[in-house]
Amino acid sequence: MKKPPAIGAVHETRSTVAPEQAIDFTEGGMPAVLSTPALVGLLERTARELMQPLLEPDERTVGTEIELRHLAPTPPGHTVTCLARVIRVDGQAVTFQVEARDEQELIARGVHQRQVIRVERFAQRVARKAK
Repeated sequence: MKKPPAIGAVHETRSTVAPEQAIDFTEGGMPAVLSTPALVGLLERTARELMQPLLEPDERTVGTEIELRHLAPTPPGHTVTCLARVIRVDGQAVTFQVEARDEQELIARGVHQRQVIRVERFAQRVARKAK
């Protein structure tokens, strides 16, 4: 890392829920809503983007932990605003408080951790595992 992120550093992203991000519970008249895995992806992207300017060219971050409460449904076509706030830095591990809102309410909150890795070492590890 060029420098660790400051405690309290914040990044926000906005995205529109696409149909492929929804789970369609068509049985029994249930409407399509943003899936929890897709929501996790949006929150991870927000934390990853916060970290990107702080990394060396050969570094990236990978998610290592997430604890999330998905509190409310969001239909396709609605905008989701995700926020990641740095709450702890421990060496190469960075912990974020994360939350997501749609136009009407808080839809998720939790804690997410990312680890700074060297791309080459990570790729070597994956290649060994793939054999």
